[in-house]
Amino acid sequence: MHIEPGMLAHTKTVVASVVAAGVLALPLRNALLRPALLLRTLLATCFFTLFMQAFHLPVGASELHFVGAIPIYLTLGFAPTALGFGFGLLAQGLLFEPADLVHLGVNTLSLVVPLMVVHRLFGSALARLDVRTILKLDATYYAGVTLMVGFWLSMAEVAVPLGAWASFTASYLAIVAIEPLVTYITVNLLRRHADHPAVRMCFDVARRS
Repeated sequence: MHIEPGMLAHTKTVVASVVAAGVLALPLRNALLRPALLLRTLLATCFFTLFMQAFHLPVGASELHFVGAIPIYLTLGFAPTALGFGFGLLAQGLLFEPADLVHLGVNTLSLVVPLMVVHRLFGSALARLDVRTILKLDATYYAGVTLMVGFWLSMAEVAVPLGAWASFTASYLAIVAIEPLVTYITVNLLRRHADHPAVRMCFDVARRS
């Protein structure tokens, strides 16, 4: 879901950064008002960074990553996940790929906007979680990610063949096939131990924030 440096004009990356900061302002405010969310934000940042570094493969016009978005969202909540994406991309830029900092706002929006759509559509109906719902969450989220990448590529300074975007989009079918299994196992494992103090403090398996 990375947009490579140099593909977008500087003015567009600046606007994207301002929009990303505005989008994350409310989750950040909520996290600052609720200390438990700060811990979960730290966990979301760590999990996301670990997933992204563990597997990334150039495909078509962008990169295929195991984002882990839905298991992070379902176990840590909306605000920590959204902030974890932003802080995780910042940490990766500072530690591993400084060139990616140019498109920090762009790449953050590529991940956070689809999460907002998922939270809006399904966030109030997740108390009873089954395989069908998890598949809907994953399909909706990664369809959003690929559409966001297509949106940025449509504004690129360099023409990008439609086939390159299509190859990238098709590659995410593998994530949609694998991630629901990870989500189902993770959520059910945590719910079995929901009464443990450490699980109650670190995770939110009963309520979405």
